[in-house]
Amino acid sequence: MAQVSAGEARSGTATPVGGEALVVLGVAIAAALVLLGPALAPGAVLTYDMVWVPDLELLRDTLGLGSGLPRAVPSDAVVAALDEVVPGLLLQKLVLLGALVAAGTGAARLIRAPLLARLAVVVLVEWNAFVVERLLIGHWPVLLGYGLLPWLILLARRWREDDAPPSALLLVLPLASLSASAGIASAVALAAGAPVFARAGRRGLPGRGALRARLTLLALLALANAPWVVAGLVHAGSAAVDPAGARAFALNDEGSVPAPIAALTLGGVWNAEVVPDSRAGALGWITLLVLGALAAAGARRWWSTTPQRERRVLLVCWALGWLAAVATWAAPDLLGRLGEHVPGLAVMRDGGRSLVLCAPLLAVLVGNGVALALERVRPAAAAALPGVLLLPIALLPDAAWGATGRLAPAHYPAAWASVRADLQRDPTPGDLLVLPLSAFRAPGWNDGRIVFDPLGRYLGRPFLSSDVLVVSGRALPGEDPRVRSAAAALQQPTATERTRALLALGVGAVVVDDAAPAADRVPALAGEEVAAAGGLRVLRLDGPPVAAERAPGVVHGVGETVVVTAWLAWLVGLGAGALGVAGDALRRRRAFGPNDRDEGPGTP
Repeated sequence: MAQVSAGEARSGTATPVGGEALVVLGVAIAAALVLLGPALAPGAVLTYDMVWVPDLELLRDTLGLGSGLPRAVPSDAVVAALDEVVPGLLLQKLVLLGALVAAGTGAARLIRAPLLARLAVVVLVEWNAFVVERLLIGHWPVLLGYGLLPWLILLARRWREDDAPPSALLLVLPLASLSASAGIASAVALAAGAPVFARAGRRGLPGRGALRARLTLLALLALANAPWVVAGLVHAGSAAVDPAGARAFALNDEGSVPAPIAALTLGGVWNAEVVPDSRAGALGWITLLVLGALAAAGARRWWSTTPQRERRVLLVCWALGWLAAVATWAAPDLLGRLGEHVPGLAVMRDGGRSLVLCAPLLAVLVGNGVALALERVRPAAAAALPGVLLLPIALLPDAAWGATGRLAPAHYPAAWASVRADLQRDPTPGDLLVLPLSAFRAPGWNDGRIVFDPLGRYLGRPFLSSDVLVVSGRALPGEDPRVRSAAAALQQPTATERTRALLALGVGAVVVDDAAPAADRVPALAGEEVAAAGGLRVLRLDGPPVAAERAPGVVHGVGETVVVTAWLAWLVGLGAGALGVAGDALRRRRAFGPNDRDEGPGTP
């Protein structure tokens, strides 16, 4: 029989021991490998918002100092730093694989149950609608936050038991918060589990311990989310968005399954093109019935074997995640009007992202349901192993092997590398404008799959490109005022006037992709061609551009200082976390010897 630790007995959650830990890890890796399939082959997986390039440069926009809203802060900066050590396209594979394996192994520790039931949890957490749909739509920072969410819940548990926050929080929390929505979900999970609630004292004030925990929690959340929060505040004047976007990005039905029902099994993404066919057919209803029956069967077992505080954490996360998602479906117009006037509220318009908070409770309930079923067929439990592992796969078969090839990698044209090299040698000042002004492309070299235009990121120069999104045939205005000004400049009547208007925006050169739709409608500009290869043409504009840091909408002065300070605080916190984790590991090694197991950050 597996040994049960003291922390496990107190919390009702499981820490895999010895060989069981290796089995859990092995199944987590195997499930991730079968799910990703060709996505792990050489090349770049380019799908919708997932835009990885071989070498992403650290630029002003990457840090949130450009003219557009900092939607890729801090994720782009982290990638730009790490791909100096690990090649960018290899880093993409490691991130995708690591996120899934972290999700599976972390979720397995949330449930105290036989090994087979925990293995079912591993596969379910890695193989579900949320994971597949977010892979296909390219939301990798959301998936990384999803993978680290169980570990945050475990670290919060350890905080309660030890009455001190684990140093690993300083490392895990920032990595789980690489986008605004991921940061919000991670904050909710940690706040729900941290020891911040206590009975009031005689004067109605919280106890010292609870007050100290609240202040610590606020400090941790502030550090982990400082880059995107501060950069967002600096851009608050341009943060209001088109209210129509709330309806476009709301939780959506999946075939005949209504959105609120689809959300119960972690589905309902707004983009119907990334919904697996099996979710829109009869299997969508079958999935609901099977998982619902297992969850209902396991609810009583979970309730009786789990301490009240642990139950409360998962219930609070689930309720907030599901309600936030369904609110975008039930009242999109209200949310749209609020987002038009309240800066930053648009972060919540993609309601399906909040379903990340629903995954832990669904997993432990289904896992307990599987455990109950195994107890009733105890003599044949071992024979049930294939069925236990294959059930989530059978319910979502078209997720296998990179969503049946939809996540196959592509290879950037050799001409792009040639143009990038020419630009690196070219001293032309100013930013690069990517033309034609269309946000999404479906290049033949990417097998016609839709992706947010990667050209600007690939070329490694500060750039402007379209951020106008077309959803269901309707164009949603972009959020970068400088791009809107560039579009207006291109409407000027003569080449000279167009060029002068672009120079006044800080644009020093343009790159035209002749293979893109509407490339033949790019207006003429006054300048000299400095690079051309494979359908790409780079034109240096005649005249000196406005200095980039003084271009309209670009953050400078006090705003720049504040954003840089936020980044420094984030780096200090991350470094302290890394040192703390290394120190904890060294102390454990000295205390127990090199042959003792390291149970990870979730271990009390």
